[in-house]
Amino acid sequence: MTHSGNPYRLRGCESGNDFPDEPLGRPNTHEPHQDNRQKEIKKHMEFELSDRCTELRERLLAFMDEHIYPAEPVYYEQLQASGEPHSHPPVMEELKDRARELGLWNLFLPHDEPDLPTPGLSNVDYAPLAEIMGRSHIASEACNCAAPDTGNMEVLALFGTPEQKDRWLRPLLDGEIRSAFAMTEPAVASSDASNIELRIERDGDEYVLNGRKWWTSGALRERCRILIVMGKTDPDGPPYRQQSMILVPRDTPGVNLLRNLPVFGYIDQEGHAEITFEDVRVPASNLIANEGDGFLISQARLGPGRIHHCMRSIGAAERALGLMCARAASRATFGAPVSERANVQDWIAESRIEIEMARLLTMKAAWLMDTVGNKHARTEIAAIKVAAPNVALKVIDRAIQVHGGGGISDDFPLAMMYAHQRALRLADGPDEIHKRTIARHELRRAERVPERVA
Repeated sequence: MTHSGNPYRLRGCESGNDFPDEPLGRPNTHEPHQDNRQKEIKKHMEFELSDRCTELRERLLAFMDEHIYPAEPVYYEQLQASGEPHSHPPVMEELKDRARELGLWNLFLPHDEPDLPTPGLSNVDYAPLAEIMGRSHIASEACNCAAPDTGNMEVLALFGTPEQKDRWLRPLLDGEIRSAFAMTEPAVASSDASNIELRIERDGDEYVLNGRKWWTSGALRERCRILIVMGKTDPDGPPYRQQSMILVPRDTPGVNLLRNLPVFGYIDQEGHAEITFEDVRVPASNLIANEGDGFLISQARLGPGRIHHCMRSIGAAERALGLMCARAASRATFGAPVSERANVQDWIAESRIEIEMARLLTMKAAWLMDTVGNKHARTEIAAIKVAAPNVALKVIDRAIQVHGGGGISDDFPLAMMYAHQRALRLADGPDEIHKRTIARHELRRAERVPERVA
């Protein structure tokens, strides 16, 4: 199950990106922080794991081998036996207890929070750990590093009031409750978040919510207690100041969970809910930050979340490659092992090449986030969000082909992995939105430095 050696013992080259991502035609303001980026990118990128990360990585690999992989069939047996697709299998609590004992808990949060159980790892240190957890569908939850909770905890850590942190962040960090994030809507193209229509209107000491959301992942879990909802507080304001985020307890009157949305026919344990909000009233103190800060908050939330998704995708690809090699070595066709077939060796080789490229790109993005900040790493973040799921899909597809009929069954994790990776090409922004960001950046560079492209 594990990948031999340390794939991060590398040095990168200089970055070729010179400008932050801004709308075409808008003058470059060259913020002071951008000067820092230009200084940093002249340095060699250092991907050598810190001593702390190396120790956590070895501990996590052992945890995966000794506890996570053996628990996978138990988890799904308990889930099926419960008769409720969104129930909480008891084995998960055993895994969480063990992860806490091993210090493999809340690894994702890069902020040192006083009096809270967070190790404060950098993005570069966390990325290899997210990759390892990505090899199993249950590992991230066992370490309290699962989406959408990670993004929601990040939001509360950065923008929450002391009261909001005490009521919601602390129990989330302790693994006592789960959460969901409600932004996407069925009536509009939500890839442009300015289209969202749910209204959040002030009424005295309360806000009133009315609208419909779907693909609210995690909302159907039996332990889900809180939703972070994005909607419009000022539909007539500037386009990117119309939206706000607010905390809505799931059991608030008027929150109606209409249905679960399957993913390629799979009923995911976390559930992907369609929800209506009908005259939902919450205290005004539930607003996160200020009215109009919704886009600011979402960008702070999505940068780290995309790193986490992409490293988990690489972990899924690593597991698929391992399964492909094992299957090819164990089966024979026409008098020779499948592993000796030239086309299969080509698939294996290309898979390794593509995984290494995706990993390096993701580590570069993580390094930039640590050194110059999320805003000035946006092009690299967009690039990995396109590259990593697509690489994982290619590797998983090859592994399915080598497994034959078994590859599309539930006897192996490949079919479910494929479904989840295909969905990831839409989650946190579709490929096309990220490609648009990258293309606009390149066009802007060509406009400003024409001699470089002459």
